[in-house]
Formats: sequence, structure tokens, C-alpha cells
Amino acid sequence: MVAEFVVITGMSGAGRSQAANHFEDLGWYVVDNLPPALLPKVREFADAPDSGVSRVGLVLGLNLYHDEVAPALADLKESADGSVRILFLDASTPELVKRFENTKRRHPFAGTSPMGVSDAIEAEREALGYLRSEADVVVDTSEYSIYQLNRFVDEVFDLDAGPESVTTRIMSFGFKHGIPLDADLVLDCRFLPNPHWVEELRPLTGQHEAVKDFLLNGQPMAETFLQKTEDLLTMLVPAYVREGKSYLTIAFGCTGGHHRSVFVAEDINRRLSDNAELGVRPLVVHRDIHK
Repeated sequence: MVAEFVVITGMSGAGRSQAANHFEDLGWYVVDNLPPALLPKVREFADAPDSGVSRVGLVLGLNLYHDEVAPALADLKESADGSVRILFLDASTPELVKRFENTKRRHPFAGTSPMGVSDAIEAEREALGYLRSEADVVVDTSEYSIYQLNRFVDEVFDLDAGPESVTTRIMSFGFKHGIPLDADLVLDCRFLPNPHWVEELRPLTGQHEAVKDFLLNGQPMAETFLQKTEDLLTMLVPAYVREGKSYLTIAFGCTGGHHRSVFVAEDINRRLSDNAELGVRPLVVHRDIHK
């Protein structure tokens, strides 16, 4: 049996260790801070008939082995026959600065230089650009607790689903809180009338029937937008799957993330869930609904 591999990488302070711990709790064989040159040895060990290992997590940073990571991962993917996925954990620079200040730790990219935390984070972000572009799953942990990160891992790396499965996350957000770092597609819903300016609708969200009725009746384009968005995703999702992508984040934004984007995300999630031929496992997340 060919072992399944997940490479856990990303920004220092974004949650690599927490994710690795959760994979270990789920029964994965996890190796932390492994030199890239030893990846073939781990592959040989996992594929041995008597190893008892079917799922391996590899935690990789770049601070020690800048030039070795990319070719080592390319070799691993080639030898693993498609059973390797890369999980990239990211977070905003202000959030990473706060985390390092709270822990009083020196950023690994600063080394012994007088480089400040922000500069070290940006240097690491630039160095990790290639890995981020190659990742199958990118997640922004800026506002995640440990429990939310664990739940994310549970949803994406479903123990009953193989690496050929595609998880599609439908997200709503507010532009005033920033565009999600991990979004693959971003669609702007601010052309719809804003329920915020209707006094009785302001305290509600896009999950309420009154808001749904207001949006569908208040903008003739709303139903057309939903239908054409469904058509677009029906075309694009299989194309992403053919390219080997196992996780897709589609983000819908409005001003605050309470009404319009929530309504659209819920509707698109329902449409994709009802589309049996599409073969996706949609999840809906409302990032800013309680802000």
C-alpha cells in the first residue's frame, strides 16, 4: 500500500506545530523539522510492507534548508504517485508580529542579525513564495484558535476521504476586515442593495429569511448572479480537480460580512451541495458574521 503524505509548512508562528500535533492525534506518523535530504528515507520506511505506517506528516520550515526543500518535495511527489499534499499555514504580518511579541521568541529568519520581527516575517514570506504557490491547501490562521485550526484539519483531511477528494470551502467576509489570504477565488457582492441601511434588517444576517427576501426582491440581478456563479463554479471546480487541487476556497465579500456575502455564500453552498455530479464536499464559513 502506498503511504499518504501531508507536508505541513508555512509561516513561522502560523500554527505548524499545532497542526502537526493534531495530525499526530489523528493517528498520523509525524516527523518534525526533518532535513529535506532525508525525505527519500522516510518514503522508503513508510512503503516497507511491515512498517505499519499509512499516513505520514512532514513538518518543514525554510530557515535551515532554503535550497533543498523545493527539489526534495518535487522528488517526493514524483515517487509518491500523487499521494502527497502540501498544507501551507499563513497569517497576516500584524498577527504574526503579535504572536512573536507575546511569546518573546526570536523569529527564526532573524538569526543573530539585528533584523526586526516585521522584516524577518517579510523575508520568510518572500522565501516561502514558491512553496505557497505549490500548496494544495492554504489556510489563513490569523483569526483561528487552536480548536478552529483542529476543526479545519478534520474537515479538509477527512479520514474517510483520499487525496483525490476535493473540499470546497464557501466563505463570506467583509472587505473592511480584509480579503482572506487563503482565498482562491474572490467575488464582490457589494452591487446588491445593502440591508444595513434598513433599520429592521440591520441586526439580522444573510441567514435570515427577511434578508434573503429583501435581496432577491430588491435586485433583479441577484438571481442571475447566483445562477451564473453556479455555472462558473460547475465549470471551474472539475478543472481544479484535474490539476490535482484538493482544497478550494471561494470567498464572497460585502462591506461588513453580515448580510449580502452571507446570503450569497449560503445560496451557493446549497447549490453545490445539491449538484451530485459535481462531486465536491462543500463547507460554508462566515468569517466576519459576528464582528
